[in-house]
Order: sequence, then C-alpha cells, then structure tokens
Amino acid sequence: MDLIILLVLLVLTIIFFRRFSNIVYVICIIDMFLRILDRLDHLLGVREFSNLVNKYFHNSLLDVINSYTTGPVNLILVWLLLIIYIIFLIYVIKAFFRKKK
Repeated sequence: MDLIILLVLLVLTIIFFRRFSNIVYVICIIDMFLRILDRLDHLLGVREFSNLVNKYFHNSLLDVINSYTTGPVNLILVWLLLIIYIIFLIYVIKAFFRKKK
C-alpha cells in the first residue's frame, strides 16, 4: 500500500512539475514526513497512534526500499537514494547562501 502511494506521488510530481529538482524535493519531503511520523510514534507513546503509524507507514524511504527489494536492485536503489540526498543537500546549501546576500 505504502509503495503504491509513494509511486503515485512520484509519478504525479514528474507529470506536473517535470523538473529534476522538484522530484528531488518531493522524495526528500516524503522521507522527512516518514521520519517525523516515526519520531512522533516513539515520543508520544499513544497506542492508537502507534498502531496507525506502524500499520500504514514505514520509518523512512530506506526502510521502504529494504522491505520490497533485495540483492543488486536493493543496492542500486539505496545508492540512488543516497545520490538524491546529496543533490538535495547541494540545493539547500545553494539556497542558503543565495539568501544571505
């Protein structure tokens, strides 16, 4: 279920925005959202919320990749995710220094 939602979001982003930078931002936003949900689950300790989060969401995009792939495909996807994180970091650093002027 979660993999289908992530793929639909990625396809919609590609269709509507068509820029590589927007795809990078969406992937990182989704990963941050999943990590925030995971952190909230651990910090709040509310059973109903924990059940909801654990049933419908993974901890991160890396967890999604590891859940659905193995072997060389897993390694390739993990490297692609790492490259996307590096590109995102470059975009954030450029935006930070542009705003300082």
